[in-house]
Amino acid sequence: MKHSWRIFTILMVVGLVLAACGTGGTGDATPTEAAAESEPAESEPAGSEPAASEPTAAGDCGTEALGGTIAVDFQLQWVPQAQFAGYFAAKDLGMYEEAGLDVTFLDGGPDIAPQQVVADPNGPEFGEGWVPKVLVAREEGADLVNIAQVFQRSGAVEVSFADSGITSPEDWAGKRVGAWGFGNEFEVVAAARQAGLEPGTDFEQVTQNFDMVAFLNGELDAAEAMTYNELAQVLETENPDTGELYQLSDLNIIDFNEVGAAMLQDHIMARESWLVGDTDGVANEQIAICFLRASFEGWMHCRDNPDECVEIVLDQGTILGEGHQHWMMNEINALIWPSPDGIGILDEEQWDQTVQISLDSEILTEEPSPDAFRTDLAQAALDRINGDTTGDDFEKGEVEVTPGGE
Repeated sequence: MKHSWRIFTILMVVGLVLAACGTGGTGDATPTEAAAESEPAESEPAGSEPAASEPTAAGDCGTEALGGTIAVDFQLQWVPQAQFAGYFAAKDLGMYEEAGLDVTFLDGGPDIAPQQVVADPNGPEFGEGWVPKVLVAREEGADLVNIAQVFQRSGAVEVSFADSGITSPEDWAGKRVGAWGFGNEFEVVAAARQAGLEPGTDFEQVTQNFDMVAFLNGELDAAEAMTYNELAQVLETENPDTGELYQLSDLNIIDFNEVGAAMLQDHIMARESWLVGDTDGVANEQIAICFLRASFEGWMHCRDNPDECVEIVLDQGTILGEGHQHWMMNEINALIWPSPDGIGILDEEQWDQTVQISLDSEILTEEPSPDAFRTDLAQAALDRINGDTTGDDFEKGEVEVTPGGE
C-alpha cells in the first residue's frame, strides 16, 4: 500500500531527542519516518521551557506533547447507546483528557450518514461507520480513510419465526424480506444475490424501519436485525401465544457471518486531506494516534467492566432501557473481542471479502484504491498501551432479557 505523508518539523528543547512512532501499516513514509526526516531545531538556552504550543515527539500524547488541549469532534452513527460505550468510557474516565484531547460526540440518527458528514471539508475530524457505506462514498469522491477497524465481525442477521420455513437466503423466494435503507441493506442484498435471488424480482424487499414492529405485526416474513439491538427488541416482547417473552427457540436467525455475506462494519474514519495537515502546529496524524489510543483503552475497559460501562451509557441520556443496554454491551463486546492482532487492526481477508461482495453485488463498480485503509496509526496507538489489547481470553457473558428492555 502506498502512502505519502507530509514531512513535519518538531521544535525540541535541549536534551530531548526525536522518539520514533511505532507503525503497523505499509507505505513509503510512515509517521515514524516523517518525524525521523525532520531537520533538528536550534538549541534553546539551558533551563528554558518549551512554549505551550510546541509539541514534543511525534505520536506522544497529553497536553505537554500536544502543546495544550486539542478539541476534536467525533460523529457517531446513532443516538447514545452501548454500541459506542467504549468512546463514552474514554471520555467519562478521562482517557481522552489524559491524551490531550477534548472530544465532542455528535449524535447520529436514521437520517444522518456519518460518511457524508465526515467527508465535508469542514466536518468533524473523526467518524464511525460501516465499511461498505464508506467505500461507496469514496467511489463518489470522498477522501475518507479507515484508520481503525473496531468491529472484527458483523452484527447483522435476518430474523424470521421458527415456523416460517426460512432457514437460508434461498428461502426468501416469494417472501416479504425487510431491509433497512441508507446502505444498511448491503448484506441482505449480497446474501440474496449469492443465493441466486434478485431483490424486487424473486422476493419483495421491503424498506424496514429501524425497529421490529412490522415483523412482530406479521407484515414481514423476515426482518433485518443487529444482534445487539433489534434482535433484543424481539426477545423483550411478549409472545401472545404463550404470554411469556419470545425465546431464541421461537426464531430462525440467518447470520451473515455464516453464509459468507458478512461485511466489515463499525470502524473509525478520517479525511485523508485532514490527516496530512496539522492543527495548531501539531501533526494531525499525531492527534489521530492519541484519539485511537484513548478510544481503544475505553473499549478495553468496557470489555473488563461491562456493567460500569452500561452505567456510563445511561448517563448519556439514552432512550433505551437499562436491560436493553446490558444486552447490547454484551453483544458489542462479542463483535470486538477477541481482536487477534489488537483492537483496531483490520483483517485484510475480511476487507477483501467486503470488497468482493460489494463488487459482486454491484454495490461498488470498481475496487477501492489501496489507500482506502491504513493500519499504521492504529498500530502506533497500540504500541502506546499497557494492557491486553487482543482479548484472547474473552468469553461472551450471559445477560437476562427484561420485558421491554427495562
